[in-house]
Amino acid sequence: MRQEQAPLGLRAALTALITCVVRTAGLLRHRRVHLPPEQVGRWFRFADGTSARVYRDTTVDRGAVREPCVLVVEFQLRLVRGWGHALFRRESLLNTPLFAGFPGFVSKLWLTCDECGRYRSVYEWDGPRQARDYARALWRVLALVSVPGSIRYQVLPGLRRDDLPLALADPASWWCPVKVTSGSPGLRPDGNRTGPVRALTPLCARRARRDPLIARAPPGGTATDRATAHLGTAARAGAAGAPGRDDLAGTRPGRGPARPGRNELCPAHRGARRAPCPRGKQRPAARGTRVLRRPR
Repeated sequence: MRQEQAPLGLRAALTALITCVVRTAGLLRHRRVHLPPEQVGRWFRFADGTSARVYRDTTVDRGAVREPCVLVVEFQLRLVRGWGHALFRRESLLNTPLFAGFPGFVSKLWLTCDECGRYRSVYEWDGPRQARDYARALWRVLALVSVPGSIRYQVLPGLRRDDLPLALADPASWWCPVKVTSGSPGLRPDGNRTGPVRALTPLCARRARRDPLIARAPPGGTATDRATAHLGTAARAGAAGAPGRDDLAGTRPGRGPARPGRNELCPAHRGARRAPCPRGKQRPAARGTRVLRRPR
């Protein structure tokens, strides 16, 4: 399904956009523009193998739809990487006056960028011709911030948003949703997370990986009712149930490595004495302590 695509004339596009902004102001004044949360978090998988998540849904109050159609618009932002995508998703709400007031507008699903960095929007429109006129006028705005050649759209007459997905497996049909699933905002349909794993890792797990000193029972000894710090590795307990390094009974968790007292060093370090300081040199003081010098 190939459609001849070209942007609207500059003068006609500018007139249509200004009229849309004025109409949107009236809709907002009468509270006819809504952001329902029911569709947020759903995943759209398209025929070309890419997928994207719905992060916003915009609808307007209007009468019955006589000529329903679905409009899919795709573009790729220029010079937007990393955290810039999150910033774009937040500020994109300010673009509502550029589409909500167009004749025939019913609803819009805002989708995140897919694996190739391309954004899609799924609209429901009343009238294929009006949907096409809007896409051609929008082209002029998207051309200012998009990669040249990345803007395209597809009008599907006779369909509503609730009729998606479609049973079409042509990889060239970038516009065709073949699967719609509901999932967690932080997960893809295959279960992989959308962001870095470190941001979703519990704080206690990160602290355990960072600190090599773990409050456990001393090697070869019984667990006491206090945290004991020891270094290095120790042999695990045998099958007879002898207490070893993994015997955690009676230990008390703490924040970070425990500080041993006078008689709470592990056996490998008991009796170890500090080397004498050479004559003429002063032993460096521990962090956080104040050195007092004798007056000469």
